[in-house]
Amino acid sequence: MSKIFFATLSFITRLPVPARWVQGLSIDRYVRGIVCFPLVGVVLGVLSGLVFLGLQSGFGAPLAALFSVLALALLTGGFHLDGLADTCDGVFSARTRERMLEIMRDSRLGTHGGLALVFVLMAKILAISELSLRGLPMIAVMASACAAGRGCAALLMYGHRYAREEGLGNLFIGKISLWQTTVTLGLTAVLATAFLGMHGLMATGVTILVIYLLGLLLKRTLGGQTGDTLGAAIELGEVIFLLALLWQP
Repeated sequence: MSKIFFATLSFITRLPVPARWVQGLSIDRYVRGIVCFPLVGVVLGVLSGLVFLGLQSGFGAPLAALFSVLALALLTGGFHLDGLADTCDGVFSARTRERMLEIMRDSRLGTHGGLALVFVLMAKILAISELSLRGLPMIAVMASACAAGRGCAALLMYGHRYAREEGLGNLFIGKISLWQTTVTLGLTAVLATAFLGMHGLMATGVTILVIYLLGLLLKRTLGGQTGDTLGAAIELGEVIFLLALLWQP
């Protein structure tokens, strides 16, 4: 199981993982790593939270939040943000399904993608800053949010089909079982509850509901999911979790 965890860590982050730690693991076994998605999120969230704590006293909460979000983007190589931008460029183009998928393949950033990036990044920065002012433990907040974003992405994999013929998302979409999905979501909820108590559990429930509905909308629009829509779900999942925490008294 440790080999699958490190393979997943290497696959969805830019963190250096020694080759010997994943040696001998075939690509078709990566699908078993879906249950590790929330754990990888915890690793990323802890690192991002440490950046926030390290800068908060010297720069204040808003700038600390800015660099915390920047650190998270660097740790993932902007992979999920790119998926968010591509998804929004395609879906909001109001073209045919085939044309939407072509636009999502285009490496150029469009207006809708740019607006989505601005909104998501600003929402994260403002939410993190506000949550810190409320006295919440920020490492726990970031760990939970990153775990929720990645764990809830399983909802776009189970029961969905891959909208293209090939691509990285095809490793997971339509390949995971109900048991794997249940375990992944359950682990996500347990981690958030362990870190933030009932507030974390309620925020996870809101995130699960919204991402599930997002998956249905994307399925209806695109005829399935892609690696880009998975990235979008991860980014939006983080934002939804943070906003759900803010919404609670």
